[in-house]
Amino acid sequence: MEPGRGDRPVDRLALLAALADQHRLAIVDALGSGDLAPSELASHTGLSSSLLAHHLRVLEDAGAVVRRRSDADGRRAYLSLDWSPVLEAAVAAGQAGASHSSLPGRPRRVVFACTRNSARSQLAAAMLAATGIVPVASGGTQPDPAIHPLALAELERRGLSPVAATPMHVDRVRAEGDLVVAVCDLAYESCGGDLHWSIPDPAVEGTSRAFGAAFDALEPRVRRLAATLTSTPHQGSP
Repeated sequence: MEPGRGDRPVDRLALLAALADQHRLAIVDALGSGDLAPSELASHTGLSSSLLAHHLRVLEDAGAVVRRRSDADGRRAYLSLDWSPVLEAAVAAGQAGASHSSLPGRPRRVVFACTRNSARSQLAAAMLAATGIVPVASGGTQPDPAIHPLALAELERRGLSPVAATPMHVDRVRAEGDLVVAVCDLAYESCGGDLHWSIPDPAVEGTSRAFGAAFDALEPRVRRLAATLTSTPHQGSP
């Protein structure tokens, strides 16, 4: 089950108090684009390991940040935002106040990658494609023969359609100039990516509830990426 808010009410006072610190806001801003290992987060924020650990405890206690073990290598852990309207507003404010986008330029295309290209990458690709901001594709490191039926059912329930009829290998899809978003740990740790979203595979549980939870976990991340792309000039623009 995806760790996170779920149906838990958000304690806005605790959350706002936790965000009232420049270092913790820097952590939230860094995690606004993608999920990071503690060492990656330290590199992004410039915080020492002890100071980072302190601020992460505060954010985790307030329900702003969650951590989960990697599905690829259980010795690794990844940190992500426990997305809520308050956190989305905080990340959006940080983006608006930044002097430049977190991307070097708007990519020619966004490619979502996961292991089987039958669920998570298909859901994320359909979400972003619906915005019309940038061309979108998806691929897998070990693609299945077909998109998972429950993924298709979830997309239909949300009023969306897959961007491709069948899964494809990510190596056949990605090209120079693409922004690659790995939406699972195995894909990220095996072939990398420009961004990483640590989303559990809903096919493991194999229920409609799991596929709905995966969609809900992806949705705020896709929304944040779409906002970033909208504010980012095309590569090569002055």
